[in-house]
Amino acid sequence: MNRDYPLERVRNFGIIAHIDAGKTTTSERVLFYTGAQHKIGEVHEGETTTDWMEQERERGITITAAAITCFWTKTGEPDKKDTAKKYRFNIIDTPGHIDFTAEVKRSMRVLDGAIVVFDGVAGVEPQSETNWRYADEAKVPRVCFINKLDRTGASFENSYKSILDRLSPKAIRMQIPIGEESAHEGVVDLLAMKAYAFGGDMGENVIEGEIPENLAAAAKKHRGELVERIVEQDDAAMSAYLEGKEPPVEELKAILRKAVIANEIFPVYCGSALKNRGVQLVLDAVVDYLPSPLDLPPATGTNPKTGEPAERHASDDEPFCALAFKLQTDPFVGALTFFRVYSGTLSAGSYVYNSTVGAKERVGRIVRLQADKREEVQQVFAGEIAAAVGLKETKTSHTLCDEANPIVLEEIKFPEPVVSLRIEPKTKADQEKMGIALRKLADEDPTFRVTTDEETAETIISGMGELHLEILVDRMKREFNVTADVGKPQVAYRETILGSAETEGKYIKQTGGRGQYGHVKIRMKKLEPLVEGAKIAKNVTREDHFEFINNIKGGVVPQEYIPAVEKGVREAMARGILAGFPVVDVSVDLYDGSYHEVDSSEIAFKIAASMAFRDAAQKAKPVILEPIMRVEVVVPEQFMGDITGSLSGKRGAIEGMEDRGMNKAVHAKVPLSEMFGYTTTLRSMTEGRGSMTMEFDHYDVVPTNVAADIIASRK
Repeated sequence: MNRDYPLERVRNFGIIAHIDAGKTTTSERVLFYTGAQHKIGEVHEGETTTDWMEQERERGITITAAAITCFWTKTGEPDKKDTAKKYRFNIIDTPGHIDFTAEVKRSMRVLDGAIVVFDGVAGVEPQSETNWRYADEAKVPRVCFINKLDRTGASFENSYKSILDRLSPKAIRMQIPIGEESAHEGVVDLLAMKAYAFGGDMGENVIEGEIPENLAAAAKKHRGELVERIVEQDDAAMSAYLEGKEPPVEELKAILRKAVIANEIFPVYCGSALKNRGVQLVLDAVVDYLPSPLDLPPATGTNPKTGEPAERHASDDEPFCALAFKLQTDPFVGALTFFRVYSGTLSAGSYVYNSTVGAKERVGRIVRLQADKREEVQQVFAGEIAAAVGLKETKTSHTLCDEANPIVLEEIKFPEPVVSLRIEPKTKADQEKMGIALRKLADEDPTFRVTTDEETAETIISGMGELHLEILVDRMKREFNVTADVGKPQVAYRETILGSAETEGKYIKQTGGRGQYGHVKIRMKKLEPLVEGAKIAKNVTREDHFEFINNIKGGVVPQEYIPAVEKGVREAMARGILAGFPVVDVSVDLYDGSYHEVDSSEIAFKIAASMAFRDAAQKAKPVILEPIMRVEVVVPEQFMGDITGSLSGKRGAIEGMEDRGMNKAVHAKVPLSEMFGYTTTLRSMTEGRGSMTMEFDHYDVVPTNVAADIIASRK
């Protein structure tokens, strides 16, 4: 079987934007114009193709990245049916909400280019900045589309200026709009110096015409800027231009293509997706300026056998290599693993090697997706995006390759989850189903974690924000029929001692028959970290947070009772001293005691040890410890004062600041208990433009006044 489209006619690109900039509406137009569907779905009617989950249609937002394959012939080509003129588009429509950044981040890794959609009224919005940053990290070439120019308050120039100021000075206008707000009729193409209007029911007829007189002067001026920017990228063109010879349009396009692929220029287009104006010209720009897999540097990784760097070029003849970037549970076929092929080919029914975990996997079927519809294919080729059915071991970010030529591609790095909730099933029947549901959801979403609290045996789920967890709980209910109760966010406190103490514990019980007798003397102190290379003595058992020393001489406590003493100490530690939290970092030295020939027993020594521990701990300055988080907040400069003030007010210690593009990043250490709900606070303080990440750093002593509140709340 041969590939149906040569590699240079393939484009893998994503559509990215802030929530509500019209990204999904743009995708729907793309599907309509490329003939992938016969009716345009509207977000406000809840009938879109890419937003196919119930939760997406209800909330009118995109949650999962949908992958779609479709075909495009450039505008103005006489025969649209001629396959030799067609291009294959693999498009990923990504979410815009901050809680689902993982979807954008993973999509960026496998895309070759992106269309960034902006709202013509709002211009650059916070999530546009985050997504632009991800695209910068992944070095993805971009084309900008200023959408919604038919809306009241829309301004192409203001939106264009916000791109230059807040994202990149490398953006340049390729078009200017003909009219704005209710007068918006079409666009002027500055390279071709032509005006375009859009006729037919769905704007499917692109009508070329002359530039309106009132725009002629502006078009001429902006074209001059555009041509200058293009010739700056090529020495020969530059010297010809300075001599007064302007290169022909085809040559300008070729230079511009190279510059866009090198991330030196970001072309800006405009229109209104909802009113069907301008989308086709953006699709032409995808063909003209965004890279095919052949235009990109080879995929790089390491050879797992030798540890040497390895690379794969975009070619069907090289060994197979692909990256799994997403798992999705499909109600009809089971688990789908989406992958991007970097080199070689893969056939359905064959075996593939997962070099990340070192396992062989059988690829049952391969499907190409049109959002939630699917087409089975026998083989996929280099540069394509498809989904495999039947992979058991493969998770997000794993590399699939040819076993004889192994390579491990760099993994996708995801942010750590920041919000946790307890969750418990409503009934016994839900118990088992909940376990399966949580495991599947955690496989699909790398920023969702499931853990068990060892002290309470409760299930804790963690994610990127309240909306993220709310939707996951909602999906459990709908897709897996699990009903569950959800608790409030919690902090895992600990207890320890700061001093040392010596005490004895005696447990004597006389009843009619045989009595109970246990007596121990212990010394207790704070556990010191082990010096590197130090040997642990034979009479010491030591773990991360506890040390037990047996210093009994001359059998004053018989050997068979020593394990019972250690057990008694451990049980007392688990119960806590001040507020019932587990005790950590103590060293207990059993140095003396006594026993009774008849009445001593293991249980008596266990109780005596437990009493001694509690008594010693009370005398050894007990304290409560709390988790301290390493927090980074990224905000525009004007909000810096508010942010540093709010973090200090949360018992935070600010450790430094730095410039981050157009923004400032603040680094601080803040107690976790103060950070619940902070994401929401941060968004309202910074007009939604601030973002934060936090991860666990260390445990520290809780201040006395806070400790008193914690103890009171536990009583």
